[in-house]
Amino acid sequence: MDAFTDPKVRHIVIVSASQVGKSETINNMLGYIIDQDPSSILFIHPNIVDAKDYSKLRIAPMIRDCKALREKVSDPKSRDSANTIMQKSYPGGILTLCGSTEAHALASKPIRYIFGDERDRWASSAGTEGDPWKLASARQITFYNAKSVEVSTPTVKGSSVIADAYMLGTQERWKTRCPHCGEYNEIVFESIRYTKIEIGEGEKKKCQATDIYYICPSCGGISTEAEMKKQPARWEADNPDAYGTNSTRSFWLSAWISPWASWASTINEFLEAIGNPLKMQVVYNTRFGLLWENRGDIEDEDSIMARREEYSAELPNGVLLLTLGVDTQDDRFEYEVVGHGHFGETWSIMRGVILGRPDDDETWAELDLIIDRIFRFENGVGLPISTTFIDEGGHFTQEVRIHCLQRQGKKVFAIKGRGGSDIPYTSPPKKQKIVYRRRIVATCWVFEIGVDAGKEIIMDNLKVQTPGKRYCHFPKRDEYGKDYFKGLLSEHLVYKKDRKTNPWVWEKIAGHERNEPLDCRNYALAGAKALQPDYDALEQKLRNAVPNSTAGASVPKRAKQKPKSSKNKKIYNNEW
Repeated sequence: MDAFTDPKVRHIVIVSASQVGKSETINNMLGYIIDQDPSSILFIHPNIVDAKDYSKLRIAPMIRDCKALREKVSDPKSRDSANTIMQKSYPGGILTLCGSTEAHALASKPIRYIFGDERDRWASSAGTEGDPWKLASARQITFYNAKSVEVSTPTVKGSSVIADAYMLGTQERWKTRCPHCGEYNEIVFESIRYTKIEIGEGEKKKCQATDIYYICPSCGGISTEAEMKKQPARWEADNPDAYGTNSTRSFWLSAWISPWASWASTINEFLEAIGNPLKMQVVYNTRFGLLWENRGDIEDEDSIMARREEYSAELPNGVLLLTLGVDTQDDRFEYEVVGHGHFGETWSIMRGVILGRPDDDETWAELDLIIDRIFRFENGVGLPISTTFIDEGGHFTQEVRIHCLQRQGKKVFAIKGRGGSDIPYTSPPKKQKIVYRRRIVATCWVFEIGVDAGKEIIMDNLKVQTPGKRYCHFPKRDEYGKDYFKGLLSEHLVYKKDRKTNPWVWEKIAGHERNEPLDCRNYALAGAKALQPDYDALEQKLRNAVPNSTAGASVPKRAKQKPKSSKNKKIYNNEW
């Protein structure tokens, strides 16, 4: 409140994580104006719904519970009341709430005080009239003692309006005194230590933090959360000259100093978000109070190539299931065989290119050599490909569907990729028509794949550095050279500020035009997910398997299969 009542300060910027009293700070300022310095107030929210919710859940209870305010703001139940959801009248002024898209509310009459809540979520333009903040600020020209307050949780680096406003101010950080050396430092995640324990088993395993403490960056002293929250603290400015030159004070807060959010709750949210960029962004913004920067921070192709390893056989130990992902182009198939083990650990087994048109039987005959192949472990035990997912996109959709129908007994399926963060990675397949010369000649099963969800999984897995859960293994062979890894890392998430829904979009990185390796792995992973295998049962089956004397043979003859009973055939064709 000192900054707010200081006549020299005309602009206040607050960048804040959740649960640190951001809304209460705004309420105190509003209450002060109504009671002590009545004048006109414009309170702008991202949209009209947010404005109504804030009025009902924040402002109305404050007026109701504060006698001084209750006596000044008219009773909303009285017949001639000027107290509505969007306007609060009091002697000497009126509080008006609106959304950032309402140009008529932003540019109609003089306003002394302007408040902007969740600035990073505002519309970029109030209809067709331009920047909402500039429109509103223009209404303060006639007031020598005007004051504006911008408040928001930080969002994305490079697209955060509140971060830009903060940089123009005094850039003040809340720093806490160390009980050991007396130095003042900001509490940040890098200075906090904890022990991670695992709870549950298998896929339900979760991590929780315990034995949490703070390490002073100045002296290395160890303190508990309770000790640090009792210590004296103060604001320290990195740009104090802005007080005199811009009349702007700016503040930045994280949840580490919150009296309501414990350190354990913040760390546990972080542990739960590992591997999910969208969840991690929420943790960075609302807990750490940090801007989220999607740096595409996986290593470059040279670094991942350095992780390649020598396999002792076609199939390394740990592989329990094989899937094949095939990308369809007008003049070729590109494919990859991927091995899957416990907890999402994967092994690249084989990749290649089959030249030929997708409507040519000879092209499919060459693909059959891969689909029918038996891959072997060092002891001679063989493992077939459990399912094949083939992209039906492009100019040969009907031809791909026909050939997949012919190979349905080998679990070869056409897939249709769809982009968008709200599309699930895999869904139950649907029967789709096969059209030849404008006539429906048959139907086949087609899977819809949420390719964006798959790309997130792949990129997150590539960040794992230690063999085990979600680690990606690659063989030290020529086909897994720099071109392959360049294609695997060909895309990254880009934030599109102007998109109202799904602002994160996958785009190709400059110089990485070929993304077939990424697509092939995406389809192979989707095949494993669609199967929902019991990896424990697969492991036991492999342990009991009798080694084949032809170990090392690359393409052994397939054993003749017994014809399926009509009962089984009927179930397979009509019920998934």
